[in-house]
Amino acid sequence: MKNQTINTIGFIGLGVMGNSMCKNLLQNKNWSIMVNDINKNKEEDLHNHGAIIASDIEDIFDKSDVIITCLPGGSFVYEMYFGKQNMISFIKPNQYIVDMSTSQPDLMVKLNVDIKKKNSFFADAPIGKTRQAAIDGTLAIMVGSDLDTFKHLLPIFNLMGEDIMHCGDVGSGQLTKIMNNMILFETVVALSEAANIAEKYGMNVGKLFNNITKCSGDSFALKNHGIKSIAKDHFPSPAFSSEYALKDLSYALELGNKLKIKLPGAETAKKLLQTSIEQGDKDLYFPVIKKYLK
Repeated sequence: MKNQTINTIGFIGLGVMGNSMCKNLLQNKNWSIMVNDINKNKEEDLHNHGAIIASDIEDIFDKSDVIITCLPGGSFVYEMYFGKQNMISFIKPNQYIVDMSTSQPDLMVKLNVDIKKKNSFFADAPIGKTRQAAIDGTLAIMVGSDLDTFKHLLPIFNLMGEDIMHCGDVGSGQLTKIMNNMILFETVVALSEAANIAEKYGMNVGKLFNNITKCSGDSFALKNHGIKSIAKDHFPSPAFSSEYALKDLSYALELGNKLKIKLPGAETAKKLLQTSIEQGDKDLYFPVIKKYLK
């Protein structure tokens, strides 16, 4: 039943990204959106934009054709499906389950096996880019699923993102996201090193970074994390924090350990993130690691 009509989408997790993603889904008036979050104020905010507040998570699973989770990490996803909440037992035949959290690829494979036993369909679809991209509906969405499931869910993804990638089988979306973030964190270390050198040398960091946008060192990280944050020593909260960055990086390091691959760059980023957290900056935007290179 791959072509059944989508009437109701359940959305669980209305955090920094999920809130805006859900608001973009509400643009399509052909389906209803049910929401659930532990923060009732966030539920009310979405209700004011047209969403239906679910009585509980079980209500979401009972009434939705598609269920999207956007949670803080893999441990939350595991707890919801296999822990005390045991939502895996509430999945019905022909439902589509989508995890848009950043989670471990192996957890996605395990979820897919159990969801298939329910005669339902699964995609891991973690997101990339910034809070503003979530607001604008221009996220990058990295999807791991069979091709039919991807095509069925594409109208949903298109309302939340502009760069929608079918990465391969279940787990490949998360692998893409985790590798992307590992590269990003290591790039931010390099940008922080360059900024500290420029400051000691007496050159304006903003000018340096703007110059590099015209050279081979240009990157998304340079334009966003470098110019907007590191050059200005601007590390706001809430944002993608040191704590969240360390969580995502830990997944890459777990994979390296499992596959017996050394990751010295990732280990360096890990140490800097750990230091920033230990020094009280766990909630600040993660380029705050610049402070701890001095």
